[in-house]
Amino acid sequence: MATYLLVHGAWHSGKCWERVVPLLASAGHRVSAPTLTGYGDTAHLLGPEVGLDTHVDDVVRLITEEDLSEVILVGHSYAGLVISSAANQIPDRIAHLVYLDAMVPEDGETAVDVLPVAQAQIDRALQSESGWRVPPLPEFPPPMGLFGVTDPADVAWLRTMLSDQPVRCLQQPVRLDNPAVNAIPRTHIHCVVGEPEGFTRRPVPAIQPNGDPAQVWELETGHDCMITTPVELTDLLLKLGY
Repeated sequence: MATYLLVHGAWHSGKCWERVVPLLASAGHRVSAPTLTGYGDTAHLLGPEVGLDTHVDDVVRLITEEDLSEVILVGHSYAGLVISSAANQIPDRIAHLVYLDAMVPEDGETAVDVLPVAQAQIDRALQSESGWRVPPLPEFPPPMGLFGVTDPADVAWLRTMLSDQPVRCLQQPVRLDNPAVNAIPRTHIHCVVGEPEGFTRRPVPAIQPNGDPAQVWELETGHDCMITTPVELTDLLLKLGY
């Protein structure tokens, strides 16, 4: 039995994994898909003080309080930053890092370093009435849709879980200064349909920090693959179980 911890990206909630969790669980694995502070059913906790560090603490606290070990830690989109810093704090508890169409940072980098187009979101938030709220991206015509989701019923369902993101999430730096984190194997899963204009994916280095060859898989779908292709995503994740 493996332990999967699925971390959602910006604006979403743990609800976005509802189609993947039962598939992993039915294969005999332990699965957790928490909602980070300020999203979904914790939206009442949203405030300018909530940032990347808050979400890293969410993940580290869950792992330590539930005494999880050998965790396959999956981070979608913005959560690539979250799982990186979390693994830096508790590398002995992490068996594998999965960057699911995610930001992949180096030590000391912010979201803007990884994805420069995020600067425009920061600027708009700072100039907005709130001074800190970053609203979800709008829906675009297919194939981009709403975070890569184009089916009308799925779009309507996705809208029920979206909320604003605090700008601090895009401003705080990732910490990857623990040498032990480099020993953790990594897998990158890229969603290759409907990539937005201005989006430039960082190339994955041919060699992982632990010295192994890079492992990069692709899904022929949009960004929110856990909604659009849950079976195909689960099949890939199961390859990492043991």
